[in-house]
Amino acid sequence: MKLFIGEGNPHCVKVLAVLELAGVKCDVQLVSHEERVVPFLNRPVLPVLLLPSGQHLFSPNAICQYLFEVVGKKASDGSNQLLEWEATELQPAVLQALHMLVLQGKSGEAGTVLKGPLGWLEQYLSKRTTPFLTEETVAVADIVLWAALYSVLSNSTFEAGELPSVRGWFERVGQLPACEAAVQRVLLGKGLDALKSFLQKQPAPHIQRRDSPPSANATETEDSEPVMTEEEIEVAAQAWSKGLPDCSDSTQKKHPILPQEGKRNVLVTSALPYVNNVPHLGNIIGCVLSADVFARYGRLRGWNLLYVCGTDEYGTATENKAREEGLMPQEICDKYHAVHSAIYKWFQIDFDYFGRTTTKEQTEIAQDIFWRLHERGYLLEDTVEQLRCENCQRFLADRFVEGVCPHCRYPEARGDQCDKCGRLINAVELKEPQCKVCRQTPEVRSSKHLFLNLPKLEGELEQWLEKSTSSGDWTANAKHITRSWLRDGLKPRCITRDLQWGTPVPHPDYSGKVFYVWFDAPIGYLSITANYTSEWEKWWKNPQQVELYNFMAKDNVPFHGVIFPCSLLGAQDNYTIVNSLVATEYLNYEDTKFSKSRGVGVFGDMAKDTGIPSDVWRFYLLYLRPEGQDSAFSWTDMALKNNSELLNNLGNFINRAGMFVSKFFEGRVPEMVLQDEDKRLIAQVCWELKQYIQLLDKVRIRDALKCILNISRHGNQYIQVNEPWKKIKGGDDDRKRAGTVTGVSVNVACLLSAMLEPYMPTVSQTIRDQLQAPAHCASAMLCADGGFFCSLSAGHRIGTVSPLFQKLESELIEALRKRFGGQQPDEETPTGKVPSSTVNSAQPKPPAAAAPAVNASVSAADPERAKQLAAAVAEQGDKVRALKAQKAEKSVITAEVTKLLELKKELALAEGKNPEPSPQKGKKK
Repeated sequence: MKLFIGEGNPHCVKVLAVLELAGVKCDVQLVSHEERVVPFLNRPVLPVLLLPSGQHLFSPNAICQYLFEVVGKKASDGSNQLLEWEATELQPAVLQALHMLVLQGKSGEAGTVLKGPLGWLEQYLSKRTTPFLTEETVAVADIVLWAALYSVLSNSTFEAGELPSVRGWFERVGQLPACEAAVQRVLLGKGLDALKSFLQKQPAPHIQRRDSPPSANATETEDSEPVMTEEEIEVAAQAWSKGLPDCSDSTQKKHPILPQEGKRNVLVTSALPYVNNVPHLGNIIGCVLSADVFARYGRLRGWNLLYVCGTDEYGTATENKAREEGLMPQEICDKYHAVHSAIYKWFQIDFDYFGRTTTKEQTEIAQDIFWRLHERGYLLEDTVEQLRCENCQRFLADRFVEGVCPHCRYPEARGDQCDKCGRLINAVELKEPQCKVCRQTPEVRSSKHLFLNLPKLEGELEQWLEKSTSSGDWTANAKHITRSWLRDGLKPRCITRDLQWGTPVPHPDYSGKVFYVWFDAPIGYLSITANYTSEWEKWWKNPQQVELYNFMAKDNVPFHGVIFPCSLLGAQDNYTIVNSLVATEYLNYEDTKFSKSRGVGVFGDMAKDTGIPSDVWRFYLLYLRPEGQDSAFSWTDMALKNNSELLNNLGNFINRAGMFVSKFFEGRVPEMVLQDEDKRLIAQVCWELKQYIQLLDKVRIRDALKCILNISRHGNQYIQVNEPWKKIKGGDDDRKRAGTVTGVSVNVACLLSAMLEPYMPTVSQTIRDQLQAPAHCASAMLCADGGFFCSLSAGHRIGTVSPLFQKLESELIEALRKRFGGQQPDEETPTGKVPSSTVNSAQPKPPAAAAPAVNASVSAADPERAKQLAAAVAEQGDKVRALKAQKAEKSVITAEVTKLLELKKELALAEGKNPEPSPQKGKKK
C-alpha cells in the first residue's frame, strides 16, 4: 500500500496518526497538492491510499476506517455515527473557522462558527463515563475528531469558551505518540502558518447549519448565527428589492417526460414496496415519501425529473399471502396494488407513474438481461440443498418453512430469518422444520440453479462504485454497507427459485423455475418506466445524460449497491446505473418495531382514520426522518412538534403576517421602506434559504426542514420586537414602520410557502391561495441558485387569511395512543381486533373479552368424556397453531381460539375441575 500526503493539510494528520497507531506497514509519500494522484478525478485530492488491488481511497475518514479494520479493529455503531457527524457537520464548520482564523485573523468569529458543534461535543463527553468517545481505549472516531479540531484547539488565540470535557479528552488523545508524530510530520512545528498554503487553494467555505449529530442521548443546542458582513446584508436587500424574476412554472408536467438536451435530467425511484401487505409508516418515510420530497424539490428547481415506483408483485411473499386469504396470486396483487395506490395518494406522493411488476414488459426486459448475462459468461450453474415437502410435492421457499432457530432456539423462526435474534438463516439449518402449508416435516433435497457470478464482476463494480460514490450523493450507510460487501469478498448469488409465481426463467434447462425476486424486482424500475413510455430506454440506457437517484431503507442497499449494478454492468447494454443511493436507517414505533407479518405499528391506511391531515403526518415523519440513526415515532412527540413547531411557530408567523395586512391595511400589502433591521432579517432569511437549497441538493431532507422553521422563528422575533400592532396606532412614521414590518413579514410568509411545497404541499398551496401569490413564485425563488425576492409588492391584494393548523389536544393523543398502542390482543385473546391494530409492549393489556357462557358449577368427573375432550383440545390447538403459522386472517384465528377456550372449559368440567378463565398473557400453545 502507498499513502500520499501533503504538507499543511489537516486531513493528512488524521490518516498518519491512524497509520502509526494501527501499526500498518505502508509506503508514505509526500507530494504536491497540485498533483493528481487519482487518475479519474478531475481535481487533485489528498490524502490518498493506493490499495494493493490498484483501487484508490481518497476520503480521509474512509482511509482511517480501512486502516483500523486491516488490523481487526472494526468501528462500532457509535464510532460510525461520530465519523459521519465529523464529515458532514464538524468538518465544514472547522474549515470555515480556519479560514477566519488563518486567512482573516478573526478569532472571535471563528469561535462563533464552532460554538454549536463544540457545545454539542461538550455535552456528549460530559455524559460519558469512558475516557474516550466510545470506549475505554482510543477508537478511530477519537483520532478523526481530534485531528479535525487540532489546529483550532491548540491555538491560544482561538476563543472557544469553557469546554472542560472537550479539553480533557483533547489532551488525552493528543498525548499519544502517534498523534504527536503525525502533527510534526504534516505541520512541521509551524502551527497555523503551516495551513496557509493549503487553505488558500480551497474554495471559500460556507457552513451548513444542521442539528446535533446522531446520538440518542444528545440534547439540542442552539445553532450559531451566520456571520454576515454589512456588504452581504446590503446585497441581499438589493436583490430582494428587485422583485420576483420572470420564470416559467417548471412544476407543470407534460407527459411523457423524457430526457432533454441541455437540461439536468434526473430519474428518481423509490424501492418497490411488497404487494403482500399494507405499508407502515417506516416503509413510507424510508422510500416513497423521502423520494417524493426530493422529486417535488427538483421540479421547483427546474430539473427535468421523472419519479417512478410501483408494487413488487412476484415471489414467496405473494404466494404466501394468497394462501392465507384464499385467493390466487394475481388477485392478491390486484387487491393490494389498489391499497398501496390509495394510501400513497392520501399521503400526496406525486409519482409520475406508479406501476407494478406483473407485466409483459417486466418479463421481456428481465429475460433480455438474463440472456445477455448468460451469453457473456456471467452465470454459473450449481446444485443447492433445499427443503422439499413430499406431501405438497414442491420445494419450499424460505417463507414456506418454519422451525427452531439454530442460533437462539426461537421456535417460530422462518426459513430466511429469525424474528427474535435477527440472524439470517438457510432454511436447511432450521431445527425441527415444518412446511407451513401442511405442517409436515420436509426433506432435504438437491435442486439445480443458476448463479450470478459476482466475483467475476467485482473489479468492474469497484471501478464504477469509486466514481459513483465520489461524484454522487450516497448516504454514509449506503457507502458503508456496499463497501462491507466488497471488503468481505463477493460470492456467486443464486438468481433462480423453485416457485410458481414469478418471471419465468427462459432457459430450457430450467423450465419450471422463476427468477429470484432480488434479481427480478429492481428490473421493475425499467419495466415500470416502459409501461409509462415506449421510449423508456432514453432514461435507462442513457448514463451520459441521466442522473439516477434510488431511495430506500438500508436493508435494500446490498441489492441496489451490488447485485443490481452487477446485473446491469454484466449485461453490457449501456444501462443507466445509480448515481446517488439514498438510504435511511429504521423508523421504530414507540418502543418497539414495525412488523408487516405481525401487524405491529401504525399502517398507512390507519393514518387517514385519525383525522390528522396528511400534511401533518408528512411533516412529522420528515422531521424525525432516520437519516443518521434509527428514530422512533411517538404520539407524544408528534403532538409536541405539531403544537410547538407548526402551530406556535410556523402557523403563528404566517397567520399574523397575513392578518396584519387584512386588519391594518385593508387587505393590501403596504409600502415598504427598508431600514437596517429589515435588511438584516432579509439577509438572515436569504442565508437560511441558501442552506435549504444546499441541504436538499445533497438530499439532507430532515436538516433542510429545520431551515424553514428557523426562518419562521426569525420572523416571529422580528414581529415581536417591532410591534406593528402598536405602531399602527401612532404617528405617520410609526404607521409607515408598521407597514414596512408587515410587508416584509408577508413576503417572508410567501417564501415559506415555496419552501414548504416539497414537505407539506396542501399547506403550501393554501398559503399561496390566502396570499393570492403569483403562480410562479415558488419556482422563481427556488430555481437556479434560489433567492429571496419581494414577490408581493406594495398594493398587492391578498385573500382571506385563516389559521393553517389545529392544536392536537392531549385527550386526542391519549385516545390515539390507546387505540394504536397496546390495544391489539395477544394472539389467543378472542377480541376480534383486525390485524392492522398496533402493539406497544409498554402499554398495559386490556381485559380479555368474556368467554362464551358455560355452566360454572363443578360437576362430577366424566373420564370418558374428558378423554374425548382432551383429544378435541389437542386437535383444536394444532389447528390454531397452523392458522397462526400461516398468518391467517385475525378474525379466522379469533374464531378458532374461541372454540379452543370453550373446549378447554368443557374439559375442565369433565375432569371435575373449576373451569378458570385461561390466562391472557399471550402464552404460546
